[in-house]
Amino acid sequence: MITLHHLNRSRSKRIVWLLEELNIPYNLVLHERDSQTNLAPRSLQDIHPLGKAPVIVEGDTILCESSTIIEYILDKGVSERLRPKKNTAPYYQYLEWSHFAEGSLSLPLISKLFMGMEQRDGQQPLDAYIKKELTVDFTYIEDTLGKQKYFAGETFTAADIMMTISLEIAGHIGLLQNTPNISTYLKKIQQRAAYIKAMEFD
Repeated sequence: MITLHHLNRSRSKRIVWLLEELNIPYNLVLHERDSQTNLAPRSLQDIHPLGKAPVIVEGDTILCESSTIIEYILDKGVSERLRPKKNTAPYYQYLEWSHFAEGSLSLPLISKLFMGMEQRDGQQPLDAYIKKELTVDFTYIEDTLGKQKYFAGETFTAADIMMTISLEIAGHIGLLQNTPNISTYLKKIQQRAAYIKAMEFD
């Protein structure tokens, strides 16, 4: 059985959500951020050298990184409904958006988040770059969701799990103004029973 090490207020909620969508039994180990520093506890570093969540343990397999864990779980073959058939157009859309969430989008998004946590005086050197990248990224996302229901086409997949959590971070720091397609999408996604269950552990 998979053991999932989950950190509150982190992107590891993706894996709780995935497992709930698939109805896969799992052990959940909760780790709490330090109330003063907001950092992950030492207990996560005892599981994986990076000291980050999510981490899954199954037998001798220990994995971190959301997208890798998602592929590992889907490769177990319990369900094909959260990943399109390989070598199809939806499959490559699925891969693109799964990687986009922690690739193209993550750097400017997390940079914006962290910069908002510190006192700043006027324009900073990276501000123009971050603004440009976020504009490009959110224009692409908004246009995509204006053409199709989900990120890999007309069917919900694990790419939506990856992207939804990133979009929620964006909303938390005020980046989703004037994005009606994204807002409609999130309202729909947040009604899923497995999503609601996963948020209980956030």
